[in-house]
Amino acid sequence: MLVEGRVIPGFFYARSRRIWVYPSWTIIIPVKPGGDVRAIESLREMDYPRNLVEIIVSEGCRPSSQRNRAVAAAAGELLYFLDDDSQVKPDFLQKAASHYVDPHVAVVGGPSLTPRSDTVLQQAFGAALSSLIGGGSVRNRYRLAGSTRSTAENELILCNLSFRREIYLACGGLDERLYPNEENELMDRILHNGWELIHDPDLAVMRSQRRRYQDFVRQLFTYGRGRGEQTHVSRKINLASLVPSLFLLYLMMAPFLDNPVYTLPLLCYAGAVAITALWEALQRQMALLFPLLLISIPTLHLAYGAGMLVGLARPRFRDSGKSPAEVQLRRVEL
Repeated sequence: MLVEGRVIPGFFYARSRRIWVYPSWTIIIPVKPGGDVRAIESLREMDYPRNLVEIIVSEGCRPSSQRNRAVAAAAGELLYFLDDDSQVKPDFLQKAASHYVDPHVAVVGGPSLTPRSDTVLQQAFGAALSSLIGGGSVRNRYRLAGSTRSTAENELILCNLSFRREIYLACGGLDERLYPNEENELMDRILHNGWELIHDPDLAVMRSQRRRYQDFVRQLFTYGRGRGEQTHVSRKINLASLVPSLFLLYLMMAPFLDNPVYTLPLLCYAGAVAITALWEALQRQMALLFPLLLISIPTLHLAYGAGMLVGLARPRFRDSGKSPAEVQLRRVEL
């Protein structure tokens, strides 16, 4: 299929036969130096012409830079970003490619799900992130919900995300001052330029949640700080992302509020958390989830809110210097 002189994935007819034009892909996996790349295990089972797929492992300590360097060296028409532990389905490239038949589509991705093999504590972290009260507007990044749809950055996650390479480059790639939230800022720019973003639940990957409570706290603090720093870069305020910070400030002021009416929001919040924890435990038929979610959901909000305030008050890129990141690229043969 030709669009503006370019071949894009799709069907065309040749001598009454329907022929699929396969696009070429570059799969990019950033990893710390010497890190294990478990994502390769599931990639060995993918159902796609191997001569049209290259895999680049990008080693370094700055994921945004690692991804940009890999894109600069990529040969594929389409890019697929995975994390080092993302476990994909065999047909994930075919499903993703089918969405790029529409020339207006620039980004395609799916959710990141918690494996059933994870511990109960990890299941609690996953349930907190995927619940309405816990994850809020970003919960669809962590659960199967609905069908394929046009979307915005709040439903897409970088451990399972693809781009049309020419649009990625035309929009300047990831802002290397940011980590995390670098993909959110880029997708906002792409959407602003009139391109379409697609969320496809069938593209779900499996990724384990953090194993320890302190790691979960650090993860959500980092997410919040990244959102605060993204706010500086984009000069756009996401009101939903401010709610955890406002809740944290409310809790800090609560001891100084004499009127009992000021405790009403806290009582409403506690009730909502309790109902959510009970619902998730019943849905998953795991009784132990209930007490763990009573802790995990408030932890999510408070850690994220604290990170957001820190990111707004002191964005790290102001102190990052201008030294280029050290990145090593290596191609993996399956």
